[in-house]
Amino acid sequence: MGVKVVPARKSRPRTSAPGAHFSLAVSGVRSNWGAMWSGANRAAEEFYAGLLQEFDENKKGIRKDPFIYEADIQVQLISKGQPNPLKNILHENETIFIVEKVPLEKEEPSPIEELQSEDTAISDLSTGENVGLLALPIGRARQLIGFYTMAHNPNMTHLKINRPVTALPPLWVRCDGSDPEGISWLGAELISTSSNITGIVLYMVTCKVDKNYSVNLEDLKKSHKKRHHLSTLTASGFARYELFKSTALDDTVAASQTTITLDISWSPVDEILQTPPLSSTATLIVKHDAAAVDGSIECLLTVRGDLDFAEQLWCKMSSSVISYQDLVKCFSLVIQSLQRGAIQPWLHSGSNSLLSKLIHQSYYGTMDTVSLSGTVPVQMLLEIGLDKLKKDYICFFIGQELASLNHLEYFISPSVDTQEQVHRVQKLHHILEIVVSCMLFIKPQHELLFSLTQSCIKYYEQNPLDEQHIFQLPVRPTAVKDLYQNEKPQKWRVEINSGQKKVKTVWQLSDSPPIDHLNFHRPDFSELTLSGSLEERISFTNMVTCSQVHFK
Repeated sequence: MGVKVVPARKSRPRTSAPGAHFSLAVSGVRSNWGAMWSGANRAAEEFYAGLLQEFDENKKGIRKDPFIYEADIQVQLISKGQPNPLKNILHENETIFIVEKVPLEKEEPSPIEELQSEDTAISDLSTGENVGLLALPIGRARQLIGFYTMAHNPNMTHLKINRPVTALPPLWVRCDGSDPEGISWLGAELISTSSNITGIVLYMVTCKVDKNYSVNLEDLKKSHKKRHHLSTLTASGFARYELFKSTALDDTVAASQTTITLDISWSPVDEILQTPPLSSTATLIVKHDAAAVDGSIECLLTVRGDLDFAEQLWCKMSSSVISYQDLVKCFSLVIQSLQRGAIQPWLHSGSNSLLSKLIHQSYYGTMDTVSLSGTVPVQMLLEIGLDKLKKDYICFFIGQELASLNHLEYFISPSVDTQEQVHRVQKLHHILEIVVSCMLFIKPQHELLFSLTQSCIKYYEQNPLDEQHIFQLPVRPTAVKDLYQNEKPQKWRVEINSGQKKVKTVWQLSDSPPIDHLNFHRPDFSELTLSGSLEERISFTNMVTCSQVHFK
């Protein structure tokens, strides 16, 4: 124990008795334990202080880099709406602390290292080692969870922390999965009333690559009851079906991001991998990539047979004008012809471009003088292009019986400036891409397409253009049953709950790793089959369990 017993001096013979040696040893043990507790207390105080400062600054809107704790640990606060590394595990969207190892900076290679042979480089890549791996050993992770718990425990009054303690957001620590259970995350979330912190929920997340998984729903329920000493529970299910996902045709073209998925929730769950019943709640999550549908849009937007003069002019100019000088020359010829009365072109009603106004004036023999200099020719081209696109989109949406003229009024209104008109037409084009994606790839019933169109219209009447936005549409399972009932889910999850939101056990099976910081051995592509079911393909299983600790 690091205690050195000094031999008794002759003047004090009693110190050589066995009891004296035992007394000295116990004193040494107490001294070491005291030092350990003192160190843990200081560490908990410092850790809490750093978390509190990060939390307070975030509330004030001060953006900053993650704070560093003891040189090797970094902590960052993830707010609602920000990219969350736990999104594939927990479906709650809340503010959390993420604790991880400080990333290693990649050093510049020396000239000798740059001459490394290709074989050696391939060998290095095959080891699966990542530069700056962010996960922590399980022992270190548990220590940090312990500091968070100590700081919030109202019984730890000896800690130098202002009382009452500020309840901080949940804390999650990345783990390296090197322990026998394969723990990938540890989490801690406070249990509190309006005025007091009464306890804490401790989470453990494990993840495995398991081609031949075996789990029984009744065993999960029994384990949950045993852990929480509760007699009643509910089991709710979630399944995600990937109805469409476009991919790259070869290595030279980036993979398209068009995805159409169907999320289904239901309760109760009868068995593992149960097909969702028709009484479930279903949502269709459409995300598109323009490159995947542009060619198809051109086919669907057939050339109208009622193009007026300005629209025909725009079509010819868009294919032949290649310079500013060409633009000026073209509009000069048109204006001169109008002034001489050589042409009397017809226009659709409602055209509001400068060229349209000049044409209307030419009917009466009086035309304004227009100086074709500066940005005027470009503005004129933009205006006739906007008019044509608006009519094209009106023709599509009304022709497909997906919207009326009143529904489209916001997007085609000429009462706003040109720049705003451009933005609104861009929104309308994005809606078109979303609808065409569904028409092409999943061929849904018209009722569903109409609802999707209306949902997109309502969203874009109130929000700016966001091509990464995922549109969600509540649907009736009976309307989409043919799309999922004979398919295997991309993700299947059961959540066992005991009436309290934070007391749960979650088991999930997915065809992609839900953990982004661990390396999983993957079989060769030859081992997989393109038509293989979820059970036949490589599968990832992850488990979320929790336990409650009440402060007394």
